[in-house]
Amino acid sequence: MNSIVDIVKSWAHVKGNVNTNDEILKWVRYRNEKVKVRIDKTEFPKDNNGFWFYDRQEGCIRNKNHSFFTIQGYQQINEGNIILEQPIIMQNEIGYLGILCKKIDGVLNFLMQAKIEPGNINKIQISPTIQATKSNFTQKHGGGKPPYLDYFLNAEKHHIIVDQIQSEQSSRFYKKRNRNILVELNEDEEVKVLPSHKWMTLGQIKELMKVDNLVNMDTRTVLSCIPYSVEKITAEEQKEIDTCFKDKALYRSIFEKKSDNLLPAIYCYMNNYKMFDEKQTRLVPLDSLKDWEFGKKEIRCKYDYDFKVVYCDIEMEGREVKKWTQPLFEAIGIAVFGLFTCVEKGVRKFLVCARPEVGCHDFIELGPTVQMEPSNKRHAKNELEELFFKKLETKDGVKKNVLLSEEGGRFYHEQNQNVIIEVDKEKIKLIPKGYFWVDFFTLNLLVQINNCLNIQLRNLLSLLDI
Repeated sequence: MNSIVDIVKSWAHVKGNVNTNDEILKWVRYRNEKVKVRIDKTEFPKDNNGFWFYDRQEGCIRNKNHSFFTIQGYQQINEGNIILEQPIIMQNEIGYLGILCKKIDGVLNFLMQAKIEPGNINKIQISPTIQATKSNFTQKHGGGKPPYLDYFLNAEKHHIIVDQIQSEQSSRFYKKRNRNILVELNEDEEVKVLPSHKWMTLGQIKELMKVDNLVNMDTRTVLSCIPYSVEKITAEEQKEIDTCFKDKALYRSIFEKKSDNLLPAIYCYMNNYKMFDEKQTRLVPLDSLKDWEFGKKEIRCKYDYDFKVVYCDIEMEGREVKKWTQPLFEAIGIAVFGLFTCVEKGVRKFLVCARPEVGCHDFIELGPTVQMEPSNKRHAKNELEELFFKKLETKDGVKKNVLLSEEGGRFYHEQNQNVIIEVDKEKIKLIPKGYFWVDFFTLNLLVQINNCLNIQLRNLLSLLDI
């Protein structure tokens, strides 16, 4: 059977056939109770005697192995003037965000991990089968090899459903990308399930996404890349898929392409930005950022900003390395990521916006309708954003409203509000330049191309119910 048919049927299977939702939640609670975690903010090393230190010659915070990541200064310049400066995470290596799936008793299940990250607000979150930087899986840290790694190193031996290199949070990372990969195993292939992992259907994962801070960002981005729009589906299979959808407008948005081809208009706008934007960027020594202060325990901006850099002493079980220190970016407040959706001529559409970000690998990507970091939260810059916050406040048309964590390996307790609101498109008269009403089919085509949809938009699309 077509994998997309199996995926859709798994999406519709919200109760599971291997583990129940209650069993999964009890498993997470049990592991949270048993695991020992200690995270203490501490002072930055005063010299280079520690594993992490400020390298004055290179102008960055790094570790002695030159592994994992560094923190450097970033400046954006327009007409000779510095218009923005901040610390930024440099991590050139590409890591694995990988999920294994296979049919069990006729239903496609996904092997998910209860994983701890140092910056997680609630210790354990539902994570991909494997979530490892290149430094992790090449064992530069001296730890053990991540479980299930060989399935992804030898992915070509199996059925590859997704294999995409996608962007990370471009407001914090400099051109950072990870490999989002979904591999299907044969139904008769035996897989040893560790206590840290459980099988669950796509529908169960979607249900768990309704719980604040339970399903992590890495799971959401991998699932957002599932190629619904590019697989060939027969008329008979299409009928079978149709029966799984309660939201028929979403079904038509995914599987019945009827709208105009918006790709030329989208690419024209984004390519014009890449071609004609005059802003310049440069990496500079971290201590040359005039608007940022080095304190004993943090690097903080002198005015309102979205984050600060802290240094943490960490000890936790269930990791390749049990005890270490590292810097983390700590958000100051909660960001809001919002997506307008409408039904036009029976087809569900989404209002997306082409958004440049400081660390974006290719300067600009499609993002959600609203993308407000904490420092500019609620300061609407156009009528669309004013409408969004009015509807959110009155709960008018709100389909999703959930707090979800960002990347816990580099960010400390960062959670953002993810909101999807249904609107009447006819009542939104003026759409600013750079905004586009797009069906899911088009967005799903674009996500098959690296670095077209930003992580905020991909995460929001992963929340959709069938």
